[in-house]
Amino acid sequence: MEINALKQPLNLHENAKSKKVFLQFEKLLIELRKKELPDETVTAINKDVDEINSIIDSGKKYRNRIRRKQTRMIQTLEKELKLVPKKYYRNLWMAIGMAAFGIPLGVAFGVSLDNMAFIGIGLPIGMVIGVGVGAAMDKKASKEGRQLDIEIEN
Repeated sequence: MEINALKQPLNLHENAKSKKVFLQFEKLLIELRKKELPDETVTAINKDVDEINSIIDSGKKYRNRIRRKQTRMIQTLEKELKLVPKKYYRNLWMAIGMAAFGIPLGVAFGVSLDNMAFIGIGLPIGMVIGVGVGAAMDKKASKEGRQLDIEIEN
């Protein structure tokens, strides 16, 4: 089964932000066409592409719809097929590291030094831990051939 083509809106060239989002989504679809995907996954992708193709406007509504569909598509691919774009785990684990490691470490520093101003010290430490874990997971995904040759920018 083949992934449907994304149709470019007529006035896309007038909106630089929408054009950037459109090109990124199109590149994602090109990368997905290179992979052997199950039919139910291709059907879901085609449904999303058809919904995007049905939008006439190329403004903010169009941009937001593409971003939502792209995010949902990447989450589904990661969950079901373990396919991820470049730096996916790094970006994910950076936030997890800051929340799960950084804040508790900052509180521990603040309490032990009896000055809660040190709570902010934990955030960069947690960020470094998260980036390290995520980079290792990205490297593993690359070695296993589960990484798409695209980096998603928000």
